[in-house]
Amino acid sequence: MKPRTIFSLTTSSLVALLLIPTIMLFMPLIQIVAEPAIALHGCQEMCGGIQVPYPFGIGRNCSLPGFELHCNMSNGSPALFLFNNIQVLEVNIYSARVKVNNNKTSMCMSNTIKGLNLSGTPYQINYRVNKFIVVGCDIIATVSFGNETNMLQGGCSTMGCYSRDSVNNYDYCSGAGCCQTYVPKEVKYYQVSLQSRHYNSSTQYNSSQCGYAAVLASSYYMYDYSRNNDIYDELYNQKKPVQLILDWSIGNEACKTAQTNKSSYTCISDHSECMDSDNGPGYSCICSIGYEGNPYLKGGCEGFQFSCPAFSRPEQDTYGDCRLYVPYLIGLIIGLGFASGLIVILLYFCIWKRIKLFEKKKREKIKKKFFNQNRGFLLEQRIASDENGTHRMRILSLDELEKATNKFDKALILGQGGHGEVYKGILLDQRIVAIKKSKIVDQVEIEQFINEVVILSQINHRNVVKLYGCCLETEVPLLVYEFISNGTLSNHLHADACSLTWNQRLRIALETARAIAYLHSSASVSVLHRDIKSSNILLDDYFTAKVSDFGASKSVQIDQTGITTVIQGTFGYLDPEYFYTHRLTPKSDVYSFGVILAELLTREKPNSSTMLQVGGLVTYFNSAIRENRLFEILDPEIAVNEETRRELEAVANLAQVSVRRNGEERPTMKELEVRLEVLWRSNQQHEHPCISQTLEKRRLLLHDSTTENVTNRQYSFEQGQFSSFTLPR
Repeated sequence: MKPRTIFSLTTSSLVALLLIPTIMLFMPLIQIVAEPAIALHGCQEMCGGIQVPYPFGIGRNCSLPGFELHCNMSNGSPALFLFNNIQVLEVNIYSARVKVNNNKTSMCMSNTIKGLNLSGTPYQINYRVNKFIVVGCDIIATVSFGNETNMLQGGCSTMGCYSRDSVNNYDYCSGAGCCQTYVPKEVKYYQVSLQSRHYNSSTQYNSSQCGYAAVLASSYYMYDYSRNNDIYDELYNQKKPVQLILDWSIGNEACKTAQTNKSSYTCISDHSECMDSDNGPGYSCICSIGYEGNPYLKGGCEGFQFSCPAFSRPEQDTYGDCRLYVPYLIGLIIGLGFASGLIVILLYFCIWKRIKLFEKKKREKIKKKFFNQNRGFLLEQRIASDENGTHRMRILSLDELEKATNKFDKALILGQGGHGEVYKGILLDQRIVAIKKSKIVDQVEIEQFINEVVILSQINHRNVVKLYGCCLETEVPLLVYEFISNGTLSNHLHADACSLTWNQRLRIALETARAIAYLHSSASVSVLHRDIKSSNILLDDYFTAKVSDFGASKSVQIDQTGITTVIQGTFGYLDPEYFYTHRLTPKSDVYSFGVILAELLTREKPNSSTMLQVGGLVTYFNSAIRENRLFEILDPEIAVNEETRRELEAVANLAQVSVRRNGEERPTMKELEVRLEVLWRSNQQHEHPCISQTLEKRRLLLHDSTTENVTNRQYSFEQGQFSSFTLPR
């Protein structure tokens, strides 16, 4: 077949026409290389219109052990079979799959058992496209999946009888006469048991009420709408088998191990690669990109090699096409006519290209300078030393962040202050992020930046804002966080009309306590936040609390009781004991959290001019508690009733004991977390005594199965300890 040609005229083609027209006249013609063989030499390659590529084979010494097929001619037309008369419909060495016919399990009255066994063979049932499907009237189906070491049981049941009118292309096997379940990984065999719900000795079922079940390639039927839901008709057709997809693999070793044994390794073709099986042990082979053929044969993977007629060249993006150059005579005339103009264009292009290259090198040099200035190599080493941290964050390039923010478009600014702006952006992996860009170039801020990156890279908690990465290629480093869409707790509390209910405030207090307690006692290193305040607590669309801003935080060993450091924090939230002694302890964060509890109750700003006139929020709050005026200073928007009164008093007592002058007299964050957990559970019991849990409650109580199990195990122990902890009234 003669290759197709495409007329084109480019700058490079004109240059070629001007400089080497005679060479092009003598370009040889080379035909497209024939397709390589797929089976061993001398072995049968086809049976019944189905290709049989090696490692499969028909006949002796034509296949690897376990991959021998049989071509049966007994019925007049050839048909391909595996062992036990399993008919093969397709063999694919590229996806390592075989499509076969599979029998159905059927019943009309009594219990029946049937299945398929692939034990001792290189085949497994594919778990991606196959499903276990049952049709029939009130059928209870049990299926056992297993291999040589494990067995899993599952099943489903149908209600009523199947009706074509009750099934459409958008609702498959929903339970009305038909049900289904998934196939697990690494399945070598399955066994099906069917039983009617209403079977007894006096009941007779006609053929339309019989039950049928099979493991089959559901996607073959489900996504071919032209078949008009043939899956159900074919399951009811007792004579017609269904189609099943089997995975296959070579041996029981992964690629890394198999490659060490040259005598048994089967990916023997040049330009072949090994792929580990994702459905059990073993591996398969594929040809490298740009090559095709059979990787299990020597020389089986061949590239797409051909040349074209004179005045043309191969098209790089397609195979079998040629790009035709303007014929020599016409090209020569055009070249002579436009030679001078072409030279001018080429000179302009070269100069423009040179300038762009110079600007690019200059830009890369500046980025490299800032990367070194911002201690990029040190940060890379610190992140790399934390094995878990490297999976959660990475160092991003400036180009990626510029694409994410449309070159830091002002329209994407989420907020700004004296120190810089926060931009909204979308990374290449489609994650929505908040990018913190500072304006001030200061060595202290760079130290805080590196400190925040290292600390957040070690933390993984649902109530701590996630750090996706950072960029060091600018004069001031950039931090990339998860995007939290609902602003800060401070914004909601101190708006003209607060939208936060008491239930939401109690939940935010509990989630904040969980995060701080995790930082103090559950992270890989103990972290003291040092700047807990309502403006550093972000809220998402569900009003879930996220603790943020770890620039001032300090990492200490778990067994350390505190460290002496320069004072840092926000006035109104700052622990007075830390202020006078310069000794930072976990109780310093407890004091700040106590201020937030008081802020949640009163909606008063700790550092407002009104509070400064009365000695601060802590003094104002403690005075009201001592004078039994708690309900006079509460936020008027909190609905006080018989149930919430006890909770409000308990939270007020927690706030009061948390802001004691003497840090030793304050509770730990873990104790506060346990107490708030008790209050929250009590709140939910009297809030919804007879109805199912709401979405908000499920998100909180079932937020993490692992965390929930640990909390449940610790709860009774910590509740016992906390019962002896007296809160003053």
